[in-house]
Amino acid sequence: MTKKSQEALSLSVGQVAKRTGVAVSALHFYEQKGLIRSWRNSGNQRRFKREVLRRISIIKAAQKLGISLEQIKQAFASLPNERTPTKDDWTQLSSYWHQLLDQRISQLTQLRDNVTDCIGCGCLSLKACPLYNEDDKLAELGEGAHLLFE
Repeated sequence: MTKKSQEALSLSVGQVAKRTGVAVSALHFYEQKGLIRSWRNSGNQRRFKREVLRRISIIKAAQKLGISLEQIKQAFASLPNERTPTKDDWTQLSSYWHQLLDQRISQLTQLRDNVTDCIGCGCLSLKACPLYNEDDKLAELGEGAHLLFE
């Protein structure tokens, strides 16, 4: 494919934004994070292959599921030659993300149940609170308040 025909099949950043409903600034951000790629034409304009539309659709769908951009980037990197995901690739990626969502749902359910218990006792004790001091991890630091950073 010649450079001229490649450019004729490419999309400008504005066209990509319009077709995907994603702001130009978000496209620049996705590119900065390594989720999408562009090149510059002879007029120094940013150009994208048409396959970027599918990549952006996958990014948007995954974000709606609560998948982080870093996890999306890792998923794209796991594909051969970092190609744009196919339907089969989506099946595999979404299966993995399904497992992550199940874990998150389990964690949130446990958190919800602990919040009810904690609010019910009213003490917000750093020694006994299942939200701030699960399994009394802070006891080894001695008595009194401690900063809770992990």
